[in-house]
Amino acid sequence: MEFLNPNEILNQLKLKEGMTAADFGSGSGGWAIPLAKILEDGKVYAIDILEEPLSALKAKAQGAKIFNIQTIRADVEKGVDIFEESLDLILMTNLLFQVQDKKKVLSEGKRLLKPRGRILIIEWKPDSPVGPEGERTAPKDLKEIALDLNLTIEKEFSAGTYHYGLILVK
Repeated sequence: MEFLNPNEILNQLKLKEGMTAADFGSGSGGWAIPLAKILEDGKVYAIDILEEPLSALKAKAQGAKIFNIQTIRADVEKGVDIFEESLDLILMTNLLFQVQDKKKVLSEGKRLLKPRGRILIIEWKPDSPVGPEGERTAPKDLKEIALDLNLTIEKEFSAGTYHYGLILVK
C-alpha cells in the first residue's frame, strides 16, 4: 500500500525558503512540519478547528527544533484571521472531503493568497477502496469550483495510489 509522501509532493512545488504558507486543516502536522523544514526562513501557519492536534503539532515542532510554525485555531469555512493576500502557498490536504462548503474554503484560500500564489489540494480519489467516509469530490468537480473562482489549474496529478492532487494558481 502506497500512502502519501508529503516531502515528495512538496518537492514538486519548487518552493523558496522565505515563503509564507498555510496548512488548512493541519491536524498534528503531517504536512506543516515537512513544509516548515523546506521554508526555513519563511513561515507556516498551521490552522485547525481542533485544539488537541495543534498542541501535538507544537510539541512535535519543538522537539524537532522547528520554530517557523504558528498555530491558529480556526474553522476555515468561517474564515481565517491572516492578512489578505499575504500567503504564497496554501495546503489543503485531505481536507475538502470533510467540509460542507468546498467553494467557501477555496474562496477563503484565494482571499489569503498573494497574486500568483498557489493552492495545493490533495484529496481521496472518489473510487479509492480505502480511506475515510465523507464527501469525496472528483477532480473535475473541484476544477469547476476553481474556475468559478477565477483560479487557474496549473497541474493535476496522481498523489499515490489513493489520492489525487491539484495545483491551483490565483
